[in-house]
Amino acid sequence: MAMRQLTLDLAHRPALAREDFLVSPANAAAVALVDQWPNWPTHGAVIVGPPGSGKSHLASVWQQRSEAKLRPAAALATDRVPDDFSTGALVVEDAGEGTLDERALFHLINLARQEGGYVLLTASRPVATWPISLPDLRSRLKALPEASILPPDDALLRGVLVKHFADRQIAVSEGIISYILLRMPRSMAALRQIVEEIDSRALAEKVEITRPFVARVLSDCVSPDLFGADD
Repeated sequence: MAMRQLTLDLAHRPALAREDFLVSPANAAAVALVDQWPNWPTHGAVIVGPPGSGKSHLASVWQQRSEAKLRPAAALATDRVPDDFSTGALVVEDAGEGTLDERALFHLINLARQEGGYVLLTASRPVATWPISLPDLRSRLKALPEASILPPDDALLRGVLVKHFADRQIAVSEGIISYILLRMPRSMAALRQIVEEIDSRALAEKVEITRPFVARVLSDCVSPDLFGADD
């Protein structure tokens, strides 16, 4: 690990600027949607994708451009909507999952329309599958443009794998990247966890990241128990 000087357990900061986001056919529609702001056809939009697919990265890009606040969908409440929307833009993450104050979201979308602001929703499932009981909210949501992030192709997985190692200041060879790609589950969530496992074990064992070391890590961690059925 030539780029590692000290084996300190410090949190790394991922690169989340627009130029750091790797574009491929799998995510091009979602990237285009973010890039088109503020020329959206409505005052809101939805980005859909599985865990670890890059939704939060794109939301962060839009948040910086629009000076938006950010709230998890579960934290929405009608009485807090005006304050949450005080900048005229809001990111609502993990919408359509678990408990949702439907009246709060309806109020938020209406407020965006009335004040000329914008709302960006992220979710793991398409809007049509959300368990919405309020008819007016369902109608508002269906009117929003929706872009899906598709399962990653090999080129995207390779690029993101390199980026995750670079974010942690770890230099690995092209051969190791190819070795991991051939043996890993085909998901961004699995990719992220593999890099985390390689990094933490290399630090703990104070060893270089070689192919035999990576093979040992993969043999231990590449299993449904680690990544979960939904990844």
